[in-house]
Amino acid sequence: MKRIFFVEDDLSLIGGLSFALQKQGYAVDNARTCLEAGQLWCDNVYDLVILDVSLPDGSGYDLCRTIRQTSKVPILFLTAADEETDVIMGLDIGGDDYITKPFKLAIFLSRINALLRRSDAFRQPDDALHSNGITVQQLTREVSKCGEAIELTAGEYKLLCLFMEHPNIVLSAEQIMGRLWDCEENYIDSSTLTVYIRRLRAKIEDEPSNPKRIVTVRRMGYKWNTAE
Repeated sequence: MKRIFFVEDDLSLIGGLSFALQKQGYAVDNARTCLEAGQLWCDNVYDLVILDVSLPDGSGYDLCRTIRQTSKVPILFLTAADEETDVIMGLDIGGDDYITKPFKLAIFLSRINALLRRSDAFRQPDDALHSNGITVQQLTREVSKCGEAIELTAGEYKLLCLFMEHPNIVLSAEQIMGRLWDCEENYIDSSTLTVYIRRLRAKIEDEPSNPKRIVTVRRMGYKWNTAE
């Protein structure tokens, strides 16, 4: 079942569109604010994101930029902002489609179906990350260590991908939190990030107490180490 993340603050629109999407066979999670969206995005993996532009505590544009830092998930803007500059902005920062309110439900659902079809068609068959005995199959979101499957939470998976996509680069705690949970960069604190790091090390390191893959760089941050 495809999972859709719907970020919108209009309760009537949330109810109607969520019901319509569920009738089409999709699972739908809703968020009404940037804060809620950041928390859900951290804890889950989605096949498509629908973003309103104007939210009570921020902008859908900012959420789009954040998502694009770590994910290629299709993004559809759904908004009353119908100026040409608004449409261009949404597409230029990483949106895949843009629908302005009001709109017809049949067209909306057709756009959703088309985005998901294209997303499936253009995924690379070997869209994988390999490093230090760890393999991440991004197509299926499967993770293995030396050929043995590892079960990760959505947050741990995103954190691992971020590290593996930036080998031997020191990432500060602020950079990591900003890329994974950013809306205003304040959804989790450094203590929570430390917990995520510890849990991930426990699953991927040979000796979690003496990590060789995710190493701490004193007073600077963390690094995915590929050195022998």
